[in-house]
Amino acid sequence: MFSTEPTGWRKSSRSQQETACVEIAPTASGAAVRDSKDRAAGYFTTTAHQWRLFVTAVKAGRFES
Repeated sequence: MFSTEPTGWRKSSRSQQETACVEIAPTASGAAVRDSKDRAAGYFTTTAHQWRLFVTAVKAGRFES
């Protein structure tokens, strides 16, 4: 049976030793996201379009306080 579990998880190189990090992995239709401290809690997925919109918003500083 073919597994659809995401593989190739990675954390941003900018997060260094921070504890509040997420990891991402590519999926067939977009990306999977999980908490790097609690990998057993699972993950959520986004479509490629949703992921591009999110990354664009982060780069534009829309989540900065």
